[in-house]
Amino acid sequence: MSGAKLREYHLARALSRWAELTYVYFADAGDQPLTSADLPFAAHIVSVPKPRVYGPWKLVRGIAGRWPLPVLNYTSPQMTEALSQLDPDYDVVHFDSIHMIRYAAVFKKPQRVIYDWHNIESETMRRYAESTPSRARGIYAKLTARKLEGLEREILNRAFGHIVCSERELQQLQGIAPSARVKVIENGVDCAYFGGLDNQPDHRRIVFVGKMDYYPNIEAIIGFAQITWPLVRDQMKDLTLTIVGANPTAAVQSLASLPGVEVTGTVPDVRPYYRDALAAIVPLRTGGGTRLKILEAMAAGVPVVSSPLGAEGLTVTPGSDILISDLDDHASWLRHLVELQQSGARRTQLAANALELVQARYDWNTLGQSLIDTYVGWLRNAG
Repeated sequence: MSGAKLREYHLARALSRWAELTYVYFADAGDQPLTSADLPFAAHIVSVPKPRVYGPWKLVRGIAGRWPLPVLNYTSPQMTEALSQLDPDYDVVHFDSIHMIRYAAVFKKPQRVIYDWHNIESETMRRYAESTPSRARGIYAKLTARKLEGLEREILNRAFGHIVCSERELQQLQGIAPSARVKVIENGVDCAYFGGLDNQPDHRRIVFVGKMDYYPNIEAIIGFAQITWPLVRDQMKDLTLTIVGANPTAAVQSLASLPGVEVTGTVPDVRPYYRDALAAIVPLRTGGGTRLKILEAMAAGVPVVSSPLGAEGLTVTPGSDILISDLDDHASWLRHLVELQQSGARRTQLAANALELVQARYDWNTLGQSLIDTYVGWLRNAG
């Protein structure tokens, strides 16, 4: 499950503790509709087929029309119809990302629409434009970023409220719209599920976990595997670089031909890979939001080595609960991994500090209660 879907699931579960929850979602092609067995906390579940994305006509409209491509990709007459059939008298309508902006007009209480910003979409698109090697994609992405920025300003001044993943994002949005209701509800992790420190004596795996058809993940692991990994492998020949995640592209699958690299594709459970791991790496160069993969590794008791952008938005202390390396400082990545392999005490202390951090600050139960308190307070103050 992607980080975005995990956040969506845990926040929905939290909201169900406060009010009767109707869950409306786009179903991927070929997936079985979700049932009460999947979402036992939801009073009603409505499935809508996910529309086709990135069609030629949508690409043209994304340039020539009002709506940018990321919004067009989630525009569906079936979703409009499904929402129109619901009881309109909701206390709150929670939209999972600003991509759902076109459905706000369906509800009779548009002032009660709240957006969950997984990241600042215009910022993420701008970063993509700066990093893609394709000139045409870069130009398209810059145009899309400008359109997204206009929509972001619009909903900041119109919607009832907004939740974001980090203090950095809150400050950015309040700089645009000082009077907007914005609250930080950080990304989290199910600490009990991942189980903390395992105290195994031998760890021979470096793991990268993520959805492997997502461009920032693809770019990150290809760069690491092709440039940094050979340096690591040269000094640490007993290590394996394991790439864990659904839907690996052909370029990602081809990395398995490199010495010491394995690509798993979809796995039923990531925990066995964490249990065998010396470290989890997050060598991200682009993207936005905060990385659930870091929190998961920490909750599993695995030290994390990350780029600065990979750890962006998290309240971490480099050298104490995480190790940070600049992307192009390949010797630094090697140095951190060698240190973790050679010093069990260092590895254990780093992992223990990280586990303490996620248990205190990033557990989904704590974050869910903060979300409930936020919505109750906003509704009370709004009258």
